[in-house]
This record gives sequence, C-alpha cells and structure tokens, in this order.
Amino acid sequence: METCHALAARGHQVFLSVRSDTARPSRDPLNFYGLKALSTLTIDRLRVVGPPTFRRALYFAFAVERSLCHRSDVILTRDLGVASLLLNLPRWLRPPIVFESHGFAPVFAETMDELVSGGRRARPTQKDRLFLREERVWKLAEGYVTTTRTLASELETRFGRRDDAITIPNGVRLSSNRRFTPPSWLESPVVLYAGHLYPWKGVEVLLRAVVRLPKVRTVIVGGHPGEGDLLRLQDLARSLGIGDRVDFVGMISVADVQTRLGTADVLVLPTTSTESADRYTSPLKLFEYLAAGKPIVASDLQATREVLEDGRNAVLVTPSDADALADGINRVVDDLSLATRIAEKSFQDANGFAWENRAERLEHLLKAVQRSD
Repeated sequence: METCHALAARGHQVFLSVRSDTARPSRDPLNFYGLKALSTLTIDRLRVVGPPTFRRALYFAFAVERSLCHRSDVILTRDLGVASLLLNLPRWLRPPIVFESHGFAPVFAETMDELVSGGRRARPTQKDRLFLREERVWKLAEGYVTTTRTLASELETRFGRRDDAITIPNGVRLSSNRRFTPPSWLESPVVLYAGHLYPWKGVEVLLRAVVRLPKVRTVIVGGHPGEGDLLRLQDLARSLGIGDRVDFVGMISVADVQTRLGTADVLVLPTTSTESADRYTSPLKLFEYLAAGKPIVASDLQATREVLEDGRNAVLVTPSDADALADGINRVVDDLSLATRIAEKSFQDANGFAWENRAERLEHLLKAVQRSD
C-alpha cells in the first residue's frame, strides 16, 4: 500500500488490485493506513467468496483478466503464484512482470510449523512445486526485487545471476516536522514491542526476559483477537508472575502505533532464530523503530545486520535467548549515553528508508524493464 501510494505520488498511474477486505463492514484502505486519496492511485478490489482454494482460483483469474485488459506498462507483484501464472502468458499478450520477493517460499513452507501457531510443514511435493516456481520466476520475470541482500545472494547461488534484479528494503513514512528528542529515563522505563505475535516474532522470549527486569514496564502492541497467540502470551505473562507489568494493547490503527512508539523508552525486536527469519526478515516495525528515534534492542540476525549495527544504531543480542535480551535491555537502560547515541543514529538512518526513496529506486527498475521491452 505504501509503495503504491509513493509511486502514485511521483506521478505514475497506479492500479492496486487486491481481494476485498475480510472485515465487515469493509474498511477503507486509505483511512486505515492514514493516507490521502490521489487521483493517480486506484484501488481495484475483487470480492471473492467460498473455500480458500476457490478464492485463490478467482484471484488468479482476476490477475490474468487485469493483465490482459488493463494495458499496463508494467505489472509489479509480490505474489509468487500470480507471477508464475502470468509468465505463462505469451509475451506479446502481457506487460513486463516485476516480482518483489520477501523470502524463499520453499524455506517458509518447510518451517511453517516454527513460524505460526498451528502451522503445518509442507509436504515434499509442495516444496518441490514452490522451488520450481521460484526458479521459473527468477529466470523469466523481466525485473526482480528482493528486500534483503541475503535473499538476493541466495537466489543467485541457487539459480545463477540475472539482469534487472535489485535489493530494496521495506520503508517507513516520515513526517516533515520530525525532531529528535534525546531519551531520559523515568523510574520505570517502558519497553515496547509492536507487531504480530506469531511464535517466530519472539514475544515469548521478551516476556521471559522481563522476569529479569523488575524495574521495567512492558507494552505489547499487536495480536488479532481471532487468533490464539494473544491469549497464549497473556497466559504466559500471568504464569511468569509479570502480568501486572505487561500491558497487552492488542491490534490498533497505524496512527495509534506511531503514537505508542513515541511514548516508549526502548523498542525491542526479539525475532527468534529460524532459517527464514535469519535470511529474509525485513519487518516494517524495524523501520518504524528507526524513525521513532528510540534506542533499539534487536536480535542479531543476518538480515537485521543489513540495517542495524551493534553499538552504532542499536544493541544486538543473541536470538531466542531471554537472558541475552534482558542483558541488552539493561545495557541500554543503564547507560544513558549509549541510549542517546544509538537512538539519534537510528533516527538519522531512517531518512534513507522513506517510502519516497523506495519508490524512486523502484521507479528506475520499472523504467529499465519497460525500455528493454
């Protein structure tokens, strides 16, 4: 949504084709994300019903119909299935395809039981199918974007080098009047996590670390009420005896998340050590944390190190280790000079990850693909 809006703001005519909202009544996506309407951005929604397989088939048909009838100059998608399907069409019938990859699908499929509560590891035949789809899209798509350099290197190792492939991380919305405010501790510093509550996100690790941090108050933002992760973590907090020091806020609007970040003293990214997280994670909250200008304590992962550096703009700790996370938070809370230095550097670094910058870099690739067509 942010990428499409930023491209539209640069004067491109953007059609964002999506399935309709699952909530009822349907929410307005511009209002939900706090974005203004643009004459150059059209949100094209398909209402799908029925079981998941049928809904997926309808969306595939929708993607093909739009590709054939919209007369677009370029199609950008992060849906591997859609990209693979469109590449089946004769080249003279379709525009160039640019695929944006946020991870290697066979690895996600193989580790799904580690990532999501109740997730099931893919069968070998499913993994093989995803592998062939990844290889096909890498070799045949006219343009390719990865969100981490680690992923780009992996794809090159697996499938060979290719032209018109670039790495562009996720981004953040920056206000024009943003100012850095140095940290100053109260008696009980507030440590905040914002994001999904899936097991691989590491909130359980954070709660276990809080046991060792008696002076710290903790705020957990996120968690869908229809999922079991919120209840699981609330039960864990009570069983650890820290329920009175942990505030589970639940799911809130994007604007309210920004407000919450501004009220925190330390922002935590406790992602666990899984194969997919280590190589592919480029979470939106990481860039929102940077923009907030607060000291960050994060898991030391390959992908995270593409943005964060220990002692420079964050404190990095051993993933999946509650003691290490507690030590990292204490390191920040006990050293105001360190906290100020890394918070100010992260605030400055956020300037390089504005959605406008991402759109500009993407624009160069889209134009190159179009010219070579």
